[in-house]
Amino acid sequence: SHDPLLLRDRVQTDEHLSELRKRKKKSLHALYSRQNQQIDDLLKHIDDHVREAEEEEDNNRLAIKIAIYGSLAANCVLAILQLYAAISSLSLSIFGTAIDSVFDPAANLILWWCHKKAQRVDYKQYPGGGSKFESIGDIVYSGIMGAVSLILVAFSIQDLARGESDKELHIPALVVVCIAFLTKFVLFAYCFSIRGKNSQVRVLWEDHRNDLFINGFGAFTSAAGAKIAWFIDPLGALVISFVLIFTWGHTCVGHFKHLAGQAAPREFQNLVTYKAMTFADQITAIDSCVAYHNGPNYTVEVDLVMDGETPLRVAHDVSQALQDKLEELPQVDRAFVHVDHETSHKPEHRK
Repeated sequence: SHDPLLLRDRVQTDEHLSELRKRKKKSLHALYSRQNQQIDDLLKHIDDHVREAEEEEDNNRLAIKIAIYGSLAANCVLAILQLYAAISSLSLSIFGTAIDSVFDPAANLILWWCHKKAQRVDYKQYPGGGSKFESIGDIVYSGIMGAVSLILVAFSIQDLARGESDKELHIPALVVVCIAFLTKFVLFAYCFSIRGKNSQVRVLWEDHRNDLFINGFGAFTSAAGAKIAWFIDPLGALVISFVLIFTWGHTCVGHFKHLAGQAAPREFQNLVTYKAMTFADQITAIDSCVAYHNGPNYTVEVDLVMDGETPLRVAHDVSQALQDKLEELPQVDRAFVHVDHETSHKPEHRK
């Protein structure tokens, strides 16, 4: 394969990696393993990147649908069951699990609608593509869950201020919460295996992960509040609320960064730079190459350098071909390629 920088000479052999593992040099082993993977990605033809991504999407399409629709169906059933458990037990900890569960189906539908909108976007109305809709959906989802948690905080503080109260252990309610816990564990394990394949599935995985804690901790504090000390129940609900606010707040901040145009990972920027640099013989240098988020996907800007005597037709055709190739990559929404004949000027698009 084309390897003008002799990167393949830097690849560490399996024997060397095995020796490092035997000598328990884990950090070096991890470093060289990542280096080998990055070199392999850089030397792989861009068409192979596109083909592998398409094959992976085809292979995971059914699994992603199962995760999305399975989560929606389970959340609808659990919302009814846990609402019954909360009303019958009058436990704030159980109310914490129920409130989260009741809002899950609505949040799922918002997430699903935004995902479909991103896939079927009208490019006349949204020329930049629709991937930002996915980030907006994730932020709305996170915001709903955080707002619900604030309501529970108010009820918990009110219950603690009111003082001691007698609450009996309600077995049917605890059974419902345990059923929810087991269901969420199955969904969590399933979504965990494909969380990197789809942004919608990743948010669902985070939701199931949070629900595992909520249902497990809620069942414990509800039972402890009835059998050990009354204040454990509202205190448990308060803890659940703050955990939800923190986890969904963290998720929300991450998606805000994507909407704000956070830089793509260094590995991806290196890949784009190398592919641009080695794309055609007419390209003598790369003046600049940046990739940044446009929602979950990336926008790429590349400034090429060609000889000043290069015919306009050749310069255009090479840059257009590179732009088309970059936009074939599954992570790239838009690519912009600019051609210059020197590198001594100020960077473009800098205020």
